[in-house]
This record gives sequence, structure tokens and C-alpha cells, in this order.
Amino acid sequence: MILYTSPGTIGLATQIALEESGLDYEQVTIDFAASEQLSEHYRRINPRLRVPALDVDGEVLTETQAILVYIAQISPGSTLALPVDPLAFARIQSFNSYLGSTVHVAHAHGRRGTRWTDDSDALAALAAFVPVSMAHCFDLIESTLLKGPWVHGSSFSISDPYLFAISQWLEGDGVDVSRYPQVVAHRSSMLERESVRRILGKD
Repeated sequence: MILYTSPGTIGLATQIALEESGLDYEQVTIDFAASEQLSEHYRRINPRLRVPALDVDGEVLTETQAILVYIAQISPGSTLALPVDPLAFARIQSFNSYLGSTVHVAHAHGRRGTRWTDDSDALAALAAFVPVSMAHCFDLIESTLLKGPWVHGSSFSISDPYLFAISQWLEGDGVDVSRYPQVVAHRSSMLERESVRRILGKD
């Protein structure tokens, strides 16, 4: 497998999942600063022009939720093992869908506002509202969705690297993380995992 990703992006969630899975993979870094994601070469790999993208024997998977489930499905003996109970799996899907459809979008309004508008005033308004919209999202995560110590309780799951990756953006989005002690504790726990330490160069 080949993972195409870029530092500071949601691709971190897939990186962690691959490390947790124990599967062999190669990583290719896409340089966003040089707009490499817009190149014709990368367009042929992922026409969506985003990361992550996971090449599996020539077929490219995109969208974090789908990639995380795939990695968990092919590594059932790892820490990512999916629950057998359909309701428990649905909870994972529900949480991850919220991260992808709402939280990530709230963050993107500040840096990728041109996906929605080319009006300069509208772009400024989108960016200015990011601290508020991200705080609203994490108010819900902190008070209701994050069970602790891991997202769904006592067992680690694919939701954990996903939340961790997105929580890395809070300070940059102007959000006061001291409001979210559970999220901060979760982030600290993730930083102690060998998978994360390998990726972030903590060893």
C-alpha cells in the first residue's frame, strides 16, 4: 500500500491507523506549500486533489472515514479491530461521520473557503467564524460524544486517531483548549502511543 499525505492534514489519522495495524505501507509526502496536490501527477492519483489517498494494489481509496474502516477490516487482530455488534460499529460510523461532515468542514472554512465562495467579504466572514464554529463542535464532543478515556469508552478504535488529528488544529483555529479537559486528556493519551510517537518523531 502507498499512502499519500501531507504534514498537518487529516492524513495524520490514516498514518496512525496504519502504524496501529502493523501493515506494511509506503508513505509519499505531498507538498501543499508547493501546491503539489494540484499537479497533473497527483490529479491522476486522486482527482479530488486532497489527502489522504491510499493506493491498494493500484486502486486508490479516498475519504478518511472509508480508509479507516478499510484498514481496520484488513487488520482484525490489531488494536483497530471493529466491534462485532452492529450498534457499536454504527456508533463509530456516527462519530466519524460527524468529524468528517461537520468538524472538518468548520475548520476548512478558515483555510479552504474558496471551496464555497470567491467573494472576499464572504471569505473573511467564514474565516472569522472558525473559532466559534470549531468551539461549538468541541463543546458537543467534550460534553456528550467523547466517553473517555477513548472516544467510545475503554476500547481504542479508529475514532481515536481521527479525533486526535482534528484536535491538533484547535489552537491554530483560535480555540481555547483549556475549555476541553477531556479532549486534552485524550490528546495526551494519544501522544503516549507508540504509533503516534513514531510518526511525530518522539522516540
